[in-house]
Amino acid sequence: MAYTPTEARYENMKYNRCGRSGLKLPAVSLGLWHNFGGVDTLENSREMIHRAFDLGITHFDLANNYGPPAGSAEETFGKVLAQDMAAYRDEMVISTKAGYYMWPGPYGEWGSRKYVLASLDQSLGRMGLDYVDIFYSHRPDPDTPLEETMGALATAVQQGKALYVGLSNYSAEQTKRSAAILKDLGTPCLIHQPRYSILDRWVEDGLLDVLEDEGIGGIAFCPLAQGLLTKKYLDGIPEDSRASKPWGFLKEETVTDELIGKMRELNDLAAGRGQSLAQLALAWVLKDRRMTSVLIGASRVEQIEENVKTLDNLELTDDELKKIDSILAK
Repeated sequence: MAYTPTEARYENMKYNRCGRSGLKLPAVSLGLWHNFGGVDTLENSREMIHRAFDLGITHFDLANNYGPPAGSAEETFGKVLAQDMAAYRDEMVISTKAGYYMWPGPYGEWGSRKYVLASLDQSLGRMGLDYVDIFYSHRPDPDTPLEETMGALATAVQQGKALYVGLSNYSAEQTKRSAAILKDLGTPCLIHQPRYSILDRWVEDGLLDVLEDEGIGGIAFCPLAQGLLTKKYLDGIPEDSRASKPWGFLKEETVTDELIGKMRELNDLAAGRGQSLAQLALAWVLKDRRMTSVLIGASRVEQIEENVKTLDNLELTDDELKKIDSILAK
């Protein structure tokens, strides 16, 4: 049966302007870092993409290395787009990145012009696209001048293969320098994608101020700390969780009894607000107006539905913010 999105898909989503650009992004975006790879069930991935779009999530975030195996998340998304959603391409913002290892030899990772532009061509091929809406440098390259990497991003826009460019995992100083280079090249930096959550606040040490000064939007990845800020780990490590899998970045030893205790207290605070722990965590990130959107991951449709309901209650009182800090300071 052909896929037809709901007519009311934009009614309950909140859309925020990205920095000082003309582009708006949904407050909740879908990241395809996990659970959309070749090791995952295609039909489940398809259902999650469909449901996200039905809920007003117009932004789908990928990278060349997402899977596993690397590249397979883009292939999955390309299949779903071609088979079900090609007619809605202009209603979507699709992003991808280049920076991490993709192929052997000296040109298969980091930030050289050779790698960045070759990677983008490969990503477009895997997704069956003529262009992406946002193309990121996924991480700074310590051995390549910023001018070269930023020049490659600008070339992608000039070639019509990307509409906007962004940065991910860049420090405050690197972001400031990169933004100046891109501005001189006539391709302003649209967005920065840092890791940011209640548990991981490094961006507050200068980066958020740079984003505000430069008019760059922010979109947080891992706002739920790869599932730690959900009910999943409140009673230990379940068998189907990220921490139980041999791949990925969340390790079993990370989920300590002390951390679980703090998560339980935060869960109680969330319950008092009529929210889940995940909804509280997303609202906490979105409280800062410099954050245009949060990137959620999901392994099933119900998680996407729960996360979007965060938008029903985004206000956090000063007392609640102080309580959150006191719990985590223990």
